Amino acid sequence: MFTNRCRCINCITPPHILNKLLENSDGRIRDAALRTLLVTSRLRGERTVRGLIASTAAASPQGLRTISDCANNTSLPAATIGRTEDGSASTDDSVNRAFDGLGETRDFYKEIFDRDSLDGHGIRLNGYVHYGASFNNAFWNGSEMIFGDGDGVLFTDFTKSLNVMAHELTHGVTEFTAGLEYHDQSGALNESISDVFGCLVEQWVRKQTSDQADWLIGAEVFTPDIGGDALRSMKNPGKAYNNPTLGRDPQPDHMSKYVSMPDTDEGDNGGVHINSGIPNKAFFLTSIGIGGFAWEAPGQIWYAALQASTSTTNFQEFADTTYLKAGQLYGSQGTEQQAVLSAWKEVGIRISGVRSLAGTTARMRRPVAAAAANNGRDEDPADVARKIEQLTGQLATLSKEVANLKSKPH
Repeated sequence: MFTNRCRCINCITPPHILNKLLENSDGRIRDAALRTLLVTSRLRGERTVRGLIASTAAASPQGLRTISDCANNTSLPAATIGRTEDGSASTDDSVNRAFDGLGETRDFYKEIFDRDSLDGHGIRLNGYVHYGASFNNAFWNGSEMIFGDGDGVLFTDFTKSLNVMAHELTHGVTEFTAGLEYHDQSGALNESISDVFGCLVEQWVRKQTSDQADWLIGAEVFTPDIGGDALRSMKNPGKAYNNPTLGRDPQPDHMSKYVSMPDTDEGDNGGVHINSGIPNKAFFLTSIGIGGFAWEAPGQIWYAALQASTSTTNFQEFADTTYLKAGQLYGSQGTEQQAVLSAWKEVGIRISGVRSLAGTTARMRRPVAAAAANNGRDEDPADVARKIEQLTGQLATLSKEVANLKSKPH
């Protein structure tokens, strides 16, 4: 049975932006930022309970959708149903956008990964719009998707961004697979996975290739009055915005710029929204290196790596797993695996064991080739290398199973 490990709600707007807005001279902006921070803080206390509810929620075929209207209240039980699968379209654009966004995300996971909703077993998709007053955020709370309307000054309705909706729903996918703990590097990976698949859903819907996409997260949630491209940029972490209102995008694009922060609410749980820029850049580079549609080979590699990860997987471990999966899915030393290797190297992470494996294969080559010349019955070096890689994969799987056993109460 799925066990909820994350004790934090997963919000799209990072706390460093909201804290910066508390310094704004405009009272409307300050008040909206303060309300958003206060509501977020209160919701953290409810997070674990909601996670337990999500883990026992009854499944339904293909993730049936229900969108409810909070009418600018923060009480979910008081919300009224705005649209369901068997109902007609709403007169409320926010309701319809949320309904469509949840459906497109659900359909993406089904068609590309044969995954039935977030949990793989058809769990319902519940969304709530018009949450709170001037609420500058959208989040996954462990069982539902919540969307704020924004303050109308800097931020607009969060349902306007498809990749924001897909980002938040992907937190649910991560919970039901690796369960990446929401702090430090595992938490930054959690955020990065949501950015990756948030972008992929949008690119899939738009039928964009890797070089056609903008790789921006939440570009639509900024109003025209704010000078900035988006909340984050996977193509250029650290350059999504730079203005007096929001400050400067603090995301690093290389391990040499990794930001060490306290594992507290104020420290963004160890900088999960900040250091996610490093694996984000690695995925972007992998996609450009392979070419074509990013939801194909790059997406399959990252999805397989997510499924093979554990709750405490860090950057190095995830990088190693993507390299392993690229070889298993598309062939050892193929274009895909080389693109993964190059991408992680460019962000300052070298794949573990690549040199030693190459050396082992080289040392095997001479005696194996000589034996083959003698009787023609010995294995080809490439076959040996593939078997070594298969054994490495089996070892990684066993390590994961051991880690899971250790984490279970006795």
